[in-house]
Amino acid sequence: MPQQESRVKKSLLNARVNLIFYFLTLILSFFSRKIFFDTLGADFVGLTGTLQNLLGFLNLAELGIGSAIGYVLYKPLFEHDEGKINEIISVFGYLYRWIGFIILGAGIVLACFLPLIFPNTEFEMGIIFFAYFSFLVSSLIGYFANYKQTLLGADQKNYVVTTYFQAVNIIKVLIQMALAYYTGSYYLWVIIELTFGIVYSFILNWKIRQVYPWLRSEVHQGKQLFKKYPEVMKYTKQLFVHQIASFVQFQTIPFFIYAFVSLEIVAYYGNYTIISDKISFFLISLWGSVSASVGNLISEGDRNKIMKVFWELTSLRFFVGGTCVFLMYNLFSPFIALWLGREYILHNTVLLLLLINFFIGVTHQAIKQFLYGYGLFSDTWSPIVETCIFVLVALLGGYLWGLKGILLSGIISQTTILCIWKPYFLFTKGFKISVAIYWGNWLKYMFLTILSWFIVYYIVSFIFDEQYPFINWGQLILYAICLAILFISIHFFLLCIGSQGMRDFLKRILRKYIAR
Repeated sequence: MPQQESRVKKSLLNARVNLIFYFLTLILSFFSRKIFFDTLGADFVGLTGTLQNLLGFLNLAELGIGSAIGYVLYKPLFEHDEGKINEIISVFGYLYRWIGFIILGAGIVLACFLPLIFPNTEFEMGIIFFAYFSFLVSSLIGYFANYKQTLLGADQKNYVVTTYFQAVNIIKVLIQMALAYYTGSYYLWVIIELTFGIVYSFILNWKIRQVYPWLRSEVHQGKQLFKKYPEVMKYTKQLFVHQIASFVQFQTIPFFIYAFVSLEIVAYYGNYTIISDKISFFLISLWGSVSASVGNLISEGDRNKIMKVFWELTSLRFFVGGTCVFLMYNLFSPFIALWLGREYILHNTVLLLLLINFFIGVTHQAIKQFLYGYGLFSDTWSPIVETCIFVLVALLGGYLWGLKGILLSGIISQTTILCIWKPYFLFTKGFKISVAIYWGNWLKYMFLTILSWFIVYYIVSFIFDEQYPFINWGQLILYAICLAILFISIHFFLLCIGSQGMRDFLKRILRKYIAR
C-alpha cells in the first residue's frame, strides 16, 4: 500500500506542476509570439523555426536510447539498487556522448548546405550561421551534460525537470521579449537562447546532485558496463523504429501542406496547431508523470491491480480527450477571429479532422504507456507500416483534396496501427487476455463521450444562435467557462455511471484527499 500511495502522490505532484507551468507558458507564448512578430518580423520567427526543425532531424540519432534506459531503470529503482542505477546511468552517459559527437559532425556537414537551403533571404548568412550553431550547441548540451535527467523521469520526479526547465524558459522569453522590443536585435535574441540553455544545464545538474547524492556517473566505464546490459541496445533498436514513425508524422505535415496547398495555408494551419500542440504537449507531460508509475506497478506483478489502473487511466483519457476536443471545436474559430481576424479561420471540416487526430492520440496514450511498461517494442513492422500509410495517403490526399486530404492521412494511419493493432498487441502479449474486453469498453466510452457532446451541443444551441457572437475577449472567456463547466459536469457524470474505471479513479482521488 505505501508503494501505491507513493506512486499516486508523485503522479499528482507531477500533474500539479505541469498544470501550473502549462498555463503560465501558454499565456506567455501568445504575448511573446505577437511581440516577436511585431519587432523581429515573421521572417525571423520563420527562420528560427526552420533551423530548429532541421536540427530536429539530426536528433533522430538519439535512437530512442533515453526511452530504453528509462525502461531498464524501473526495476532497480523499485528495488532501490543504487549500484545498478549508477552503472546504467554510466552506460547512458557513454552512449549519449557518442551520439553527441555524431550530431556535432552531422550538424557541421549540414551547415555547409545552409546557403543552398536559404538561397533567397533578407538575412545575412552571418545571423543564419550564428543562430544555427547556437541552436546546435543548445541541443548538444542535452547529450553531454543533461542526460542524468532521465533518472528523474524514471523515478517519477519529472516535476523537478519541469519546474527548473519551465522557470528558466519563462525568464528567458521575458528577457527576449524586452530585448526584442527595445533593441530589435537578432543577435541578442539568439545569445539569450544559448545562454539560458547553459544556465539550465548548471541548475539541473546541481539539483540532481541534491536529489541523488549517491549518484556517481562514470562515463569512461560505460564502454565496459555496456556489455553487461545488452537489453539497452535491444530496446534501443526497437524504439528507434517507433521514434521514426512519430517523427515523420508530426514533422512532415507542414512540408506536405506547402507542397500541395500554399505557404499561406501553412501559416493559417500553424495558428491552429500552436494552440493544439500546446495542449497536446501539456497532456503528454501530464501522462508522462504517470509513465514511471505504470512501469513500477508492472514490476510488482499484481495483475488485478495492473488491470484496475489501466481502466482508470483509459477512462480518464476519454474524459480529458473528449472535453478538450469539444471545447476546441467550439472555441477555436471564435478565438482565431478575435486574435487574428475572421479571414484566418479555416473550414470546419479541417478543424474536425485536426481534432480527430488529436483525440486518437490522447485516448490511446494508456495503451502506449502499458506497452512501454511491459517492454513490448518488438513490433517494429508496425511503425513502418504506419509511416508508409501516412505518406501514401498524404501524397494522394494532398493531391486530390489539399489540406483535408493531408490531415486524413494521420487519421487513417493512426486508426490502422494505434487503434487496432496496438490494443491487440498489448492485450495478447502483455495482459494475456482477450482484446474483446478492450473493444467492449472502448465502444462504451465512445458512446458516453458522443452522448455528452450531443446533450451539451443541444443545450448550447438554444442559447447561442449566431456562429461567432463574441465581440470581445470578455464574452468569449465567459462563454468558454460556461461551456467547460457544462460539458465537464455532464461528461464526468455519464462516465461515472457507465465506467467502472472512472468510478475507481474517483474513489482513489477521494481517498487521497480525505486521508489528509
